[in-house]
Amino acid sequence: MSGLILDKSNKNQHTPPPTMHDVAKVAGVSQMTVSRVMRGSGYISADVLSRVEDAAKSIGYVHNRLAGGMAKYDNPLVGVVVPTLQNRVFTEVLSGISNTLDKNNLRPVFGVSEYSLKREEKIVYDLLSWRPQGLILAGLEHTDGLRRIIEQTGVRTAEIMDVDGPTLSGSFGISQREAGVNMAAHLFSKGYRQFGYIAGLHGSDFRAEKRFNSFKTYILDNGGTITQTRISDKALSMQDGRSLTAEILAQTQAPEAIYYSNDDLAAGGLMHCLANGLSVPNDVALAGFNGLNFLEALPLQITTTKTPRYDIGVEAANWIANKQSNKNELLQHKFDTELIIGQTT
Repeated sequence: MSGLILDKSNKNQHTPPPTMHDVAKVAGVSQMTVSRVMRGSGYISADVLSRVEDAAKSIGYVHNRLAGGMAKYDNPLVGVVVPTLQNRVFTEVLSGISNTLDKNNLRPVFGVSEYSLKREEKIVYDLLSWRPQGLILAGLEHTDGLRRIIEQTGVRTAEIMDVDGPTLSGSFGISQREAGVNMAAHLFSKGYRQFGYIAGLHGSDFRAEKRFNSFKTYILDNGGTITQTRISDKALSMQDGRSLTAEILAQTQAPEAIYYSNDDLAAGGLMHCLANGLSVPNDVALAGFNGLNFLEALPLQITTTKTPRYDIGVEAANWIANKQSNKNELLQHKFDTELIIGQTT
């Protein structure tokens, strides 16, 4: 793995943060009304509540729940927002984060966005009202409102799992695009030319989308074809991988190899093939992503890309905890992946 400083500009040196007075001016209400909204005190009409909240977000104002006597409190909290807790990938990342923060006498506060950028923004807005030491967010894609809030507060923010794009403060992850190219090159080297793709969370899993776009570009640029794709709007399980694999292989233009957005789907595909007497990889090749430990228990080792999930969590948490490092440097920490060539390709 390697670290790279992208920019040493003073991006995070910002103008004074907005105040309640600024919110009141934008919302067209009194400062007392803004204070009541922020404290959740007394009756506030739905219209006024909406105007104040919208005004606060539009200018990047975040209420300080530790104001007054607690203002100088050295808050040990670090806000952590991940897209899901149902994926083994993020449980490993969270273990790295939690263990590292604990060693630095810091405590994580977790939120789950369910792959919704608007929900992520709301969670971050609530977390920042407690003035945490920093934030750890999944991915590089966020709403404009979230970016504005982070810029105004100047909170140190580590973005994890991806380095393919500009960062708010520091990014810690892999090149998703590079992972897609590497898998495409491997499958091409094995002689496959007709490919299928199975994934979930269409339009929400930006990292899987980056991998597939680079995978597809490599395939098409080298004379191959993508004959079948199944990309669902929902999160998919091993069972879905099994049923969608059956659907793809039943088509007239069945692929020679199927690329899955994660190992769970790939494992479901393998179960379909084994249950129906299909020879893998002779009848169809299968490849996944993540390199999860449960693959070792399968009848055949699935070809996959192994990612350093725990290490990513450790390094992101260390950066948040290290107050001596320059907050104004935009850091990109790219981790290496490992192509695990199994028995399915």
